[in-house]
Formats: sequence, C-alpha cells, structure tokens
Amino acid sequence: MLIEFSVSNFKSFRDRQTLSMVASPRLGKRENVISPRVKGEKLPNLLKVAAIYGPNASGKSSLFKAIDFVRDVFSKAPHRPDKKLTADYFRFDVDLEEEPSNFEYHFIQKGMRYQYLLSANNNRIVFEELTAFPSGKERLLFKRELVNEKETYKFGSTLEGGEQVHEAWRKTTSPRSLYLAQAAQNSSDDMTQLKIPFSWFDDSLLVIDQNSLDTWSRASRKVLAMIPDTAESLSNFLAEVDIPISSISITAKDESHKDLLNKTILDAEGFDEFDNDTKTTLIHKSALGDANFDFAEESEGTKNLIGFWLPWATLALRGSKKDDNLTLFIDELDSSLHPQIVANIIKRHIKSTHHSQLIFTTHDTHLMKSRILRRDQFWITERDKNAATRLFSVHDFEGREGEDLERRYFAGRYRGLPLTKDV
Repeated sequence: MLIEFSVSNFKSFRDRQTLSMVASPRLGKRENVISPRVKGEKLPNLLKVAAIYGPNASGKSSLFKAIDFVRDVFSKAPHRPDKKLTADYFRFDVDLEEEPSNFEYHFIQKGMRYQYLLSANNNRIVFEELTAFPSGKERLLFKRELVNEKETYKFGSTLEGGEQVHEAWRKTTSPRSLYLAQAAQNSSDDMTQLKIPFSWFDDSLLVIDQNSLDTWSRASRKVLAMIPDTAESLSNFLAEVDIPISSISITAKDESHKDLLNKTILDAEGFDEFDNDTKTTLIHKSALGDANFDFAEESEGTKNLIGFWLPWATLALRGSKKDDNLTLFIDELDSSLHPQIVANIIKRHIKSTHHSQLIFTTHDTHLMKSRILRRDQFWITERDKNAATRLFSVHDFEGREGEDLERRYFAGRYRGLPLTKDV
C-alpha cells in the first residue's frame, strides 16, 4: 500500500515532487479512505483513489514511468547487463546532467512500513537504502552508496543472514542491478526480511500504460482459455458498465493449436501465437436476439475494458485479504471509455471494503463534478516556465468541501490547464 512517492531529476521532473496518499483528517466521505494495518503503529488514513489531471506533456506519464522505475531495473537487469538504465535526467538544466535521478518510496507491506531510497544514472545505481519501521521505530536494513567512485555498503545490525550471506548478496549485485532484488531473489525460504519489501515492487505495485493494455487484453483472454469458468466474471464486469456481452469463448482455430490454450497465462512470448492461432468470440445480446462477434470487431473501449478486467479482478481479490493489497496505477483510465463508465468503476472500488488503491491519470473532468471523490483525491500536473513538472493536490488550494471543482478547475483556480491560443 502506497503512502507517498517522490521523484526528482527524472524526465520532466526537475525539483522533488511528491504524490501523497495520506488522507486529510478533516474531509468527509469516510468510505474513500483506508485505515492501514500496521503492527504496533498508528498511521493516518490513506486514500483509496487518486485522480491525476493536467495538460498533455505536463508530466503525467513521466510520473508513471518514475513509479515503475524499480520494476524496470530489476525485471530487465538479468537480460541487459551491458545496456544502460532508463534514468533520464531533466534535460533543460545542464547542471543536472551529471546528477542522478532520485526516487523515494514510502509503503506498507505485510503489516510493516518501509522507506526505500534509490538514485541512479544511466550507467549505474549510485545510492540504495532500505529502512523498516517495526512498531514505528526506524531500523536500517541496508545502505549502498557510491563514494569517490567506490561502492560501499552498510548493513543494519538486525539484518538477517549474517556477514557471509550479506557479502554473497553483494557479489551478485552488478552496478546496474538492485541489491534489494538480488538479496530477495537469492534468499532461502526462511529468510523474509528483504523478500517482504521486495514483494511490494514485484507483486503489489502494478503500473499499466496505454501500450500495455493490449498485452493485458491478451492476458485476460489467456485466463479465459485456461479457466473457462472465469468467462462469467468477465461478462458480469462488462454488463455492470453496460457492455451487452452475454458470453465469451476462446477456441483454437484448428486441432494442431489446442496446446496454446494451456500455456502459461502471462507467457508474453506466446502472445503472438495465441492471437494468430486462437479465436475469441463474444456474444452480444439485444431485444432482437444474440449475435456473434470476433474480438477484432470490438470497439477500442471494449478491448480496453477486457484488458482492464484482469487487474481489476486482482485489485478486488488482493484487497479483500488480510495483510495483502495491490496499488494499481493506470495511465489514461478514460481512454475510449464513456465518463459514466469511468465513474462507475471508481464508485465500485470506493464502495468495496478492499484495502487496495487505484491511482490513474485522466482528462475526464466529469469526475470533479460527480462528487464521488474528495478534494484531496484530485491531483494536478503542470509545466513551469522551465518546462519542469509540478505536482500538487487540489486540497492545497483554499476551498470548501462540496464546491464545484470542475467549474473552478476550468476557471484556472487550480492551474494545470493547457495554454491554447484562440482562433
């Protein structure tokens, strides 16, 4: 569960900017917040949902790339030891060219609060630190730092494994890989001290952009192929947002391709084969009867919803379990979707008892007017005169609960509007 995230000197982010999921204590709509489950520590409530607005090229997508930087490093490190990292500095300031990009994560996983700091340039990791807070007490687990071109490590006195194990983990950590990932992935089954915080990045933080929705759509259909009973769940999800599909089936185009239906659900290498050699049929219903349609005939909105279904179902499943949660980031949630569908999705998540979070970018200001969300759940990105992204909450501005946020946004009260020229 995300508490807050900060980034600086990365893509359009120059100075440190922070997205906070900490709820303001004086606002209503209590169903919009989560009481975090942390052992021996009382933390403020956290927001279930955050919506991020702003003009095109104002930094919304850069924020998502920043959030996903850790996963990008550890997921690709074994496959690209000679390739550079994607730490893209703020290019408008030449003084920052030699400085690293900086990322700071505060999160909760399995009932423990953590702080993870990471700095990197294109060539290597230059700083990495993980701190845990058992019963609210700060406890360093490890610190990795580049000083005068020499890498140094400091290990907390309570870090499990002992000196020899710590050194073995260090030796497997290349300049372009994360110590956290190497240690967690090479720990024995009974060593969980680093596995738990690593699992938040690996398993509990999910970032979806428009480019990956197509992949998720294929993944959803692979789930249907492997577990046909889930077709009803997908049909129900679509029906609840007024997409009249009564059933969905996945079949092999001929006998020789039947084995494709049993491949690993998220086996990305099999996606092209899956699309070419299987057929997805959707049955639409109407007052005149039913009609069959091929997946390729569906609208982009329906395809996006089918892609969204799998992470949405995961969001609900994970959030319903004790000490388990999912923080789901979606870039352009409103892409090809009607505003009322987006509002319905948000409303359903808020009304659930899930301890999961949904964070998304959007241009759909209908949400501001619908009064589904609180003032502190609306965030704005804008470019300053130096082309740097600034990120702030609507709640940073004076105002009262229940006011017309959409009207005030378009009036420029919260800034974050495109500067277009009249014709």
